[in-house]
Amino acid sequence: MKNTYQKIANLSAHTIVLSFLSLGVSSIVQAASFQGDRVVVANRESGTLSVIDTVTDTATTIDIPFGESRPEPMYIFHVRSTNEVAVGDRANNRIVFFDQNSYEVTGTVETGNGVFHMWGSPNDTQLWINNDIDNTITVIDPVNKNVLTTIAIPADLVAEEGRPHDVILDPSGDFAYVSVLGLSEDHTPVPGSECEGCDITYVLLKYSTQTFEEIDRLDVGVDPHLGLTSQNDLLYVAAQNSDVVTVLAREDFSIVKNLTVPGAHGVGIAGSSAPNGRFFYTTNLPSTDGSNGLFVIDTVTNEIIDNSGFNTGFAVPHNIAVTNDNEKLYISHSIGSLNPGKVTVYDLDPITGLPVGSTPTTDINVGVNPFGIFFISGATSVAEPGSLLGLLFVSSLGISSLLKSSKIKSRSLEAGADDYLNK
Repeated sequence: MKNTYQKIANLSAHTIVLSFLSLGVSSIVQAASFQGDRVVVANRESGTLSVIDTVTDTATTIDIPFGESRPEPMYIFHVRSTNEVAVGDRANNRIVFFDQNSYEVTGTVETGNGVFHMWGSPNDTQLWINNDIDNTITVIDPVNKNVLTTIAIPADLVAEEGRPHDVILDPSGDFAYVSVLGLSEDHTPVPGSECEGCDITYVLLKYSTQTFEEIDRLDVGVDPHLGLTSQNDLLYVAAQNSDVVTVLAREDFSIVKNLTVPGAHGVGIAGSSAPNGRFFYTTNLPSTDGSNGLFVIDTVTNEIIDNSGFNTGFAVPHNIAVTNDNEKLYISHSIGSLNPGKVTVYDLDPITGLPVGSTPTTDINVGVNPFGIFFISGATSVAEPGSLLGLLFVSSLGISSLLKSSKIKSRSLEAGADDYLNK
């Protein structure tokens, strides 16, 4: 009888252990859905995030907590040293931070009014946020979640109706580049600049991330969005309403080349917040049917590859995310009337950088008016921000991902595509 009781006890204990193991496996499987590589999409009109598994290309919806107003997510940045996802909430003038695995809120930081584009330093010591209602830039420490400073856009540009729009930081973290939109026809380009005599120009500003002071400026095309890569020392300015990608030397803003690209807007390069991929991708945002919606530029030759665009399948191709291995590319289509919204997916040839096939591999249902889109590596951070090891870690991760997203400017579109949110 004792042996029988012992067998029952052993069986019960075994069952309990298996039950715990089973629970553990279940929780690991559940958590693992957000531990691999993924693309996160800010659904501006829905007030949600879509988290896309890059293996299965399936999306999960994440709610953003309400503030005083219904959330309006704009753009996204990955804070890799703390494994967090930062999301700009325009309606509530704040940045909301999420744990990159559980998507629980880990903190918020107040900004100025009119949150739009944002970008951070490779070592996560600064996150720059453009506020186009206040005409300011909020610079925060994304790790400690506090405001470092607020920068006023130059008064002479504000007097000409200018407002900050896009922003990106140099791979060194020493400089920030900010585009200024909305300048009136009264704006006078700097004498001697390439755009002297142009009907309308907008402005590119260069700031020191140590002093937070303007150190250079340049007149550029209309509605400029910014991209760069550590592959070279250049800055790529995609000017939508001028149909040009201007290639500049970051050091002195000298013009290297102008490439004709219709509606050049969204930009992407493999490498996440420290992009060092070879291929630069840009969208033709006004495309009303997706034709010529995606262009590829070789950052070694600075030429358009194949001299033609690819069909994106849906109208208004906006922002771009590229996986770290440069094997997949994702585009958000910012059409406010389309419910559910769409993200298109492309298999890439990692050698040539070109999409495999002439149309998207697939498309994914997301929230309404998908805006910012960002590749999130599933790799876990192992170093403190700002440390030498941290910098090496960031550099190693930068061997592929996404550049940065672009934006949208008011420009009416034809039949059926003119009702998207286009700030």
